[in-house]
Amino acid sequence: MLKDHQDAMGHAMLDYHKSGTGFEIIERDDGFFSVGMGPMAYFTKYTYWLPCEKAGIKFARGKVLDIGCGAGRHSLYLQNKGLDVTGIDASPLVVKVAQMRGLKKCHNISLTQLSSRLGIFDTILMLGNNSALFGNIKRGRWLLKRFYKMTSDDAIILAQNRDPYITAIAEHLEFHRQNKKQGKLAGEAKIRIRYFKYMTPWIDFLMLSPEEMKMLVKGTGWQVSKVIKDRDGLYIAIIEKTKNSK
Repeated sequence: MLKDHQDAMGHAMLDYHKSGTGFEIIERDDGFFSVGMGPMAYFTKYTYWLPCEKAGIKFARGKVLDIGCGAGRHSLYLQNKGLDVTGIDASPLVVKVAQMRGLKKCHNISLTQLSSRLGIFDTILMLGNNSALFGNIKRGRWLLKRFYKMTSDDAIILAQNRDPYITAIAEHLEFHRQNKKQGKLAGEAKIRIRYFKYMTPWIDFLMLSPEEMKMLVKGTGWQVSKVIKDRDGLYIAIIEKTKNSK
């Protein structure tokens, strides 16, 4: 879990919840940085969701685990639909904000701490590009095998990501070239978030093409059954348990 001085997104979201203001600076470990969409993105109402999110959320069913729930926009939508939803986030303040907004079940748990002790789930949400938290191939496959043990036989994962190859930004293209020279995937990075004096630790972050997502899940007991594409390389992969692994 994050310490207070590391909880950049938590402080940004809490400020936005209280006053409607806040920002985020996203820094990559090669020195590249940009101003993100800010905490407002985590409060977006369904009307303004991306088309792929509106299409993907329809697949959610049963008992739902929302990984990196943020302010709870996806969790609250499903909770209001009558689903049993549990949100988790590594940020204590993010969890506080989600609870203040009405999310009934929300826990301050890091991704690698997840286990069946939290419950057995039918749907795992990794929306808001949170499947990038797979981090790298080795870690991603380890997490998928762990998810397998804490889900029902017909469980699904809704994994949102962004195809890193769909870009014309010179700094990204150069970063891809350097990654490939080092034997990494093009979209493999370390990032951290800054907000005023707060700064997160470095986070392993993995952007994948749909084809790379299929490669990642192979051999983990899961398979990509459908890909819902959106603009700018955004997509949601519907990931199901393989039939022969039951």
